[in-house]
Amino acid sequence: MQLETVLRRLPGLQSRYNIFTHHINKVTEINDPPRGKNDALKGLLAAVKDNISTKNFGATTCSSRMLKDYKAPYDATVVNLLRDSRAVILGKTNMDEFAMGASGLNNGLGGGPVINPISDIEDYCPGGSSSGSAAAVLADLVDFALGTDTGGSVRLPAAWGSILGFKPSYGRISRFGVIDFAQSLDTVGILAKDIGILRKVFSVLDKYDPRDPTSLTDDLRDQLTKSHITVERDTKPKIGIPKEFSLSSLTPEMRQHFLTYVGRLMSLGYEVYPVSVPSIKHSLIMYYILAPAEAASNLARYDGIRYGSRSIAGDMDEHNTLFGSTRAENFGPEVQKRIILGNYNLCSASYKNNFIKAQKLRVQLIDEFDNVFNFANVLTGNRSAPDGIDFILSPTNIGGPKTIKEETSIESADELSAYATDVFTTPMSLAGLPALSIPVQNGTPLGIQIAGQYGDDQRVLDFAASLYQQNT
Repeated sequence: MQLETVLRRLPGLQSRYNIFTHHINKVTEINDPPRGKNDALKGLLAAVKDNISTKNFGATTCSSRMLKDYKAPYDATVVNLLRDSRAVILGKTNMDEFAMGASGLNNGLGGGPVINPISDIEDYCPGGSSSGSAAAVLADLVDFALGTDTGGSVRLPAAWGSILGFKPSYGRISRFGVIDFAQSLDTVGILAKDIGILRKVFSVLDKYDPRDPTSLTDDLRDQLTKSHITVERDTKPKIGIPKEFSLSSLTPEMRQHFLTYVGRLMSLGYEVYPVSVPSIKHSLIMYYILAPAEAASNLARYDGIRYGSRSIAGDMDEHNTLFGSTRAENFGPEVQKRIILGNYNLCSASYKNNFIKAQKLRVQLIDEFDNVFNFANVLTGNRSAPDGIDFILSPTNIGGPKTIKEETSIESADELSAYATDVFTTPMSLAGLPALSIPVQNGTPLGIQIAGQYGDDQRVLDFAASLYQQNT
């Protein structure tokens, strides 16, 4: 992708789709690393979601008024790795505020939402929360983009943009310098159109980072490498579809595409089995207990004193506290809702019945996944199932994107149903599994999700590459 060509196209596309919160305008603005570094990504253009810290490259805002002027004092580890590999970072991408949302419309900066470039005629929702990252790839402004995925925030916008979106196993890519939403779930992910580029980027970022306490250690990475050597590669992988995933919840179009896709795999000689992961049916409830609880804790620091833009009203009004007015003015409605929900689940009346039960169910979910895969989980120590499956297949999304007009005019009674958008993606997040969304077919904003056992990222990418190449 030629930088000069992209820079000529960028102003018009930015005006139309609102993709970036900050971007370069001239070739001379490139922060080029010194010679002699790794050239693995040389010549590739990248975009980085605006909750990933960048030093001397605009503000790191999380698309929130709370951080509209925040200048990070350091680069995130993933940014350093990209620059060391000679990738050119074009800009920071717009997003749902503090990565909270599935529609891509919860922008707290006031500049309007990202518009999905899937159509030149209608203004469609881009999917969130990595909305700008997906749009930058779809609009052919970058070769790849980094997003973050907490419950589906890379995979859903990838599906709605008919591109690739990969959430690696939790801990494979460093989170150092990534602003937290829910730290036990947040994962840096990669969006691209080309599976080869996506794999190349993952190989650059897949490193142990001692500055990230959740980073997978070198010892565990070595165990995974040794485990892969023993995997039988001469036979076609076995595919499982969880019985607990209700296809009746899909739109007719998505259901037909998914069934057609499964039928095509079977005609190619793949064995497809129903598998049971009982706790999957509780995943959305688990997610909306645990993620908001962690968010409420993480976002407590933004009070206008330690972090965050300070409320002028709070300084001047003796009847209004600085803390309260700062948060009311600078957090958007969706963030406020999730903070309230999180604090409710952490209060003494709900802690045991909600938060603790969700934690226990999460462990149970991981054990149930371990029982269906033929690849052992290096974290839990659970044995693999000898007759188990290699991968889980499911839809990524319930259906295609709504227009922005439709989404913003829904009745408040339908707001809860919007949370169900992540029904197929949250189980993989809760278990920390690698999962990749590939388009059902080029140009169609519907995705197929391929998930593997924890740490089995390379085989997920291998399998996805073979399917994607057959489909393009």
